[in-house]
Amino acid sequence: RQFSVNDKKNLYEFWDKKITSNINADIQAQPKTSRYLINLASNEYFSSIHANDIEAEIITPQFKDWSKDRYRIISFFAKKARGLMVAYIIKNRVKSPEKLVEFGIDGYSFCPEESTKLKPVFKRKQGH
Repeated sequence: RQFSVNDKKNLYEFWDKKITSNINADIQAQPKTSRYLINLASNEYFSSIHANDIEAEIITPQFKDWSKDRYRIISFFAKKARGLMVAYIIKNRVKSPEKLVEFGIDGYSFCPEESTKLKPVFKRKQGH
C-alpha cells in the first residue's frame, strides 16, 4: 500500500527536493577539486533524488560476479559490495575518486577495460 503525504503520492516525492538540496549544500561546502558524489545506493534509493540537479559528477561503481559463464551484476552480492566500499572509503579516508580503483575487498578487483570515469567496474571471479 502506498503512503501519501500532503499532495505527494509517496515518500520519495515528499523527500526528493529536500534530499537533493541537502546533497548539493554538502557538495558546495567542499573545495572545487573535491566536488563529486559516489553513488553506492540501490537504484531504488538513488531514485529519490534528482540526479540531473546534483552539482557534481556522480560516480556509480558497479560490482560484477562470475556466474553461468560470464560476469553479471548479482543484486545480493552487489549490495554487500556497495556496503564494503562504503566502509573502505571511511576507513581509508578516501578523498578522491581515483583512489576507488584500489578497492580490493572480498575478492573484487578493479577492471579498467570495462570502466569509465563515472562507472568504475569491479569484478570477482569467485569467493561467494
